[in-house]
Amino acid sequence: MADLGDARVLILAADGFEESELFEPRQALLDAGATVTLASIKTDAIQGVVHDTEKGKTITPDLKLEDVDVDDYDALLLPGGVANPDKMRMQDRAVEIVGEFMDEGKIVAAICHAPWLLVEADVVDGRRVTSWPSVRTDLENAGADVVDEQVVVDENLITSRKPDDIPAFNRALIEALENDLAEDEDDDVDAEAGSGDD
Repeated sequence: MADLGDARVLILAADGFEESELFEPRQALLDAGATVTLASIKTDAIQGVVHDTEKGKTITPDLKLEDVDVDDYDALLLPGGVANPDKMRMQDRAVEIVGEFMDEGKIVAAICHAPWLLVEADVVDGRRVTSWPSVRTDLENAGADVVDEQVVVDENLITSRKPDDIPAFNRALIEALENDLAEDEDDDVDAEAGSGDD
């Protein structure tokens, strides 16, 4: 089991998120020791859906979008569902948050319809990605190289297609966080070694 005790992950979601795409990655991250924070438009409980046809579980966000400081997090998780990313891409701060994570080279993991937010933030040009089939034309029009694979990792960007891909999506996200934390530790060791040369 990975130990992500130092990892801090932000989730962005609104009403209409696909239940499994929020709860299952969130639980995998918590089980690995990560600190997970949920941000939304308001701090009222948000309603999940199951395959966009029936109501699922609700969850209460920890903070509002406007209170998010990207510097506080190592990775961004974007669950799908049709209504959720459609609501989020109309929120200027949500789009800014995605852009800031990408600009800083931090991990961004988006599944199913969530890559709509990547399109809105204009961060997929030249990137290799996947998504739910109905989102792929939007991604292509935004300059992405779109493939039909369970999980696609392109540097800091992780994408998957649908709920069936969640196990592979979770593994890719946790592995990316492990690698980032290991690199940070190596940098710290190098910095300490350098400071002893005076």
